[in-house]
This record gives sequence, structure tokens and C-alpha cells, in this order.
Amino acid sequence: MLLSRSAGLICVIASGIWAQAPEPSKAAPQVYELAAGTRVPLNLMNAVSTRTAAEGDRIYLETIFPILAGGKIVIPPGSYVAGTVTSVKRAGKVKGKAELYVRFDSLTLPNGVTRDFRSRIGGLDGQNSGSLDRTEGKVQGDTGKGEDATTVASATAWGATIGGVAARSGMGAGIGAAAGAAAGMVGVLMSRGPDAILERGSTLEMVLDRELKFTPDEIDFSNAIMPGRRSQPVSAPPPPASKNPLGGASPIPRRQ
Repeated sequence: MLLSRSAGLICVIASGIWAQAPEPSKAAPQVYELAAGTRVPLNLMNAVSTRTAAEGDRIYLETIFPILAGGKIVIPPGSYVAGTVTSVKRAGKVKGKAELYVRFDSLTLPNGVTRDFRSRIGGLDGQNSGSLDRTEGKVQGDTGKGEDATTVASATAWGATIGGVAARSGMGAGIGAAAGAAAGMVGVLMSRGPDAILERGSTLEMVLDRELKFTPDEIDFSNAIMPGRRSQPVSAPPPPASKNPLGGASPIPRRQ
């Protein structure tokens, strides 16, 4: 009787210890991470100008260089980026440069995986005539002072020529030059400065405003259509040869 009670007590204690034993820890899934501030080079697919753009217009871009994390390509070339024109300011007639603000909104990988963010322009190639304020991601047009000086000089020269022909004297040339300069200044004051333009095909640099994380499944591009990869046409299989009861292919019948 005492032995049976002891055995039962041992079983109870053992079952309690087994119930309190911690479960084996599961390994955390591997994650590939791009830190905030990562720069991604893009190719602009549609031109944007302060002359025609309006707030809310969409822009479309494509990545042109692979971005890696943990030794793996997480953003391959040919991924799509969509953006929005957030502010447009045309140049003034007397002063003030044209200004263009662009925001990058989303990334779509070739396999359809997407990420949303709010990023800005961090770099601009030399193809664009304007300048970039890197702190704000603002594209500015040129001042146009060189064009203004050319306009005034051309008008002055034409005025002097016309005045000299009309008066046949040096005084007439001087009066014509003054009138031409005045006309040139009026033309400058009535015209706007150069627009801020992002040319189609130009290279921009996107700066990520937050970290992006991807699992191994999300960066599996084995079944994705990558740039430069062309689908191979599947050729039709040859027709099966008719069997000969005696073995081998059937002989070709001869014409009688």
C-alpha cells in the first residue's frame, strides 16, 4: 500500500515537472533590411515641368541599379516607383525662381511585392538644367539672368541700327539704342523666368525615409519577369512516328 502511494506521488511530481518544462524556442525568421537613408537611383519615365504640372500629378520611375541587403538583392533593376507632385511654383515676372516638389510614394518589385513610404529626391543628374535643394528635395529653375541680358542687348543693338538708318547721324543711333534698351527691359519684365524641369530619361536619386524589411519569400524573383529576360518560345514537339508492326518506323510509301 505504501509502495503504491509512493509510486503515485512520483508520477504526480514528474507530470508537474513535465508540464512546467519550457517549450523549445523557435528560430526567428530571417529578414533583409534596408536602413532609412538608403539611396536608390531611378530613371524618370515621364517629364515634369512647372509649366504644365499641377499639384497631385503622378510621376513614374524605374530602378536602374540593384540594391542589396545581407548579401541578397532586395530591389532589382526594373522595379517600379510611383511618386506625386506635391507643389508647383512658376517663376515670377520680376524675381523668384520656379520651384517643384516631388514625393516618392511606393515601390513595386518585379514579383509584385510592394512597399509604401514618403521619400524625397536626394540627387539629380546634369541632364536637368535646374538645381536641387538637397535638404528639402526641391528642384529649382535657373535665374534666367543670362537670357535677360541677351534680350536687352539684342533689343539695344536693333534699336541703334534702326535709329542710325533713320536719322543718318550718331544722335539718331543713340536715341534708337536707348529706345531699344527700354523695349528690351519691358520684354524682360513681362516674361517669366525659366521653368523647373525634370527631363524624361534623367536620373534621380531617391532617399528612403524609413527602413524597409523583406522576408526571403518576398525577394524571390525566380518566377518574376526581370529586365532583359525574354520568354523563350516553346517549340512544338515533333509528330510521333507511326509504328511498324515489324519494328522501327513505317517505310515511306512509294508512288506508283
